[in-house]
Amino acid sequence: MDLLDWHRGRLSSRRLSVLVKHLPRDSAVVRDLHGESAEWSVTDYLLATAVDQLAESNWMFATVNQAEDAEPVEYPTPVRRPGPGTTEIPTAPENQPQHPSPAELAQFFA
Repeated sequence: MDLLDWHRGRLSSRRLSVLVKHLPRDSAVVRDLHGESAEWSVTDYLLATAVDQLAESNWMFATVNQAEDAEPVEYPTPVRRPGPGTTEIPTAPENQPQHPSPAELAQFFA
């Protein structure tokens, strides 16, 4: 396909538009428009979400079942996703349970 055919009148604007819209994901035009997120499919995003959820579930299990005097388990880092707005990596939840002091326990059960 020669793009000069559009200039010469042998390729319609509609046909050119259809060709550009349906370029493969690894084409230079798609990469220029969408950056590295063009390489990720919906399946890749869903798989990254599943991995993040599994890591968070394992973190919750380990946190709940650790010894009382053990160091807190580090919150898992999510899989980095390409594209704008994905540079921020979520941190551990702010409402992590705080262990009460012995004095607070005695006051509660008194």
